[in-house]
Amino acid sequence: MKTIEPYVGIHDDLYGGMTDIGRIIRDAWAFGLIPEAETCAGWQAGAIESLWEKVHEAWDHYGFSVHNFPEELFRRYVSIQEDAVVRARALGWDPDRDLEDD
Repeated sequence: MKTIEPYVGIHDDLYGGMTDIGRIIRDAWAFGLIPEAETCAGWQAGAIESLWEKVHEAWDHYGFSVHNFPEELFRRYVSIQEDAVVRARALGWDPDRDLEDD
């Protein structure tokens, strides 16, 4: 039986978290579900899934559209995403290359 390793943490994830789990964490930061200092390092799959459910519920509240965010939440969300892109590019992330893989 294969054991599931705990999550490495967003900063140690692929390109600083340019993954589905990284997106969940960044969204959780933006919605204030977890503090931005929380990287989720060491979290088990169940805890990540629970966080995803809370993030999904928060998105549902805004109709799954950033255009429905209040101004402060919109600014916070964009800032977190922009910081993630800068960090990912510094680590060699190329979004065009990743799209070609799909």
